[in-house]
Amino acid sequence: MKVEVVRSKRKTLSLQVREDGTVLVRVPNRVREREIRSFVQGHMDWIIRQQSRMEQAAAARSEISPLTEEELQRLREEARRDLTARAAVFAPRIGVTYGRISIRHQKTKWGSCSSKGNLNFNCLLMLAPEAVLDYVVVHELCHRKQMNHSPAFWSEVERILPDYRIARKWLKTHGQELMLYNQE
Repeated sequence: MKVEVVRSKRKTLSLQVREDGTVLVRVPNRVREREIRSFVQGHMDWIIRQQSRMEQAAAARSEISPLTEEELQRLREEARRDLTARAAVFAPRIGVTYGRISIRHQKTKWGSCSSKGNLNFNCLLMLAPEAVLDYVVVHELCHRKQMNHSPAFWSEVERILPDYRIARKWLKTHGQELMLYNQE
């Protein structure tokens, strides 16, 4: 198995399985090689599952037509309207403010929240059920209180969306199918 290691000033270790099945490990500068090997070995089951998903996605990709530029533009417009409205509803409930909302056509992320409070959402979310849209908006807005995925963060998400786990599971199960529309 091909493993690429990228060192940086980050604080944690992370794994990514690329479309071609290679493994990318991002690590802090100070981490030793044996710690990296142990980290990869400890996550081998997850890596194998991800590689299998990548193979399945490649097979399914041949059956799905990519979205046209017109279809993408329509999704972007819908996303700007709907996700902006949802953010306006949920932000006061959470007790936060936010900056700019950007709608993008991303290949791996559904949303993000910058340290300045700007929110980014993937236009492909518009192909998901409404409960998933709410979950992603609430998830990103809760990062305005907790810029991590600590128990406090998840408690905040659950306070706003008690059934968030259903939408989160839907996204984990079906999100890769939506990303198939990212073909070039």
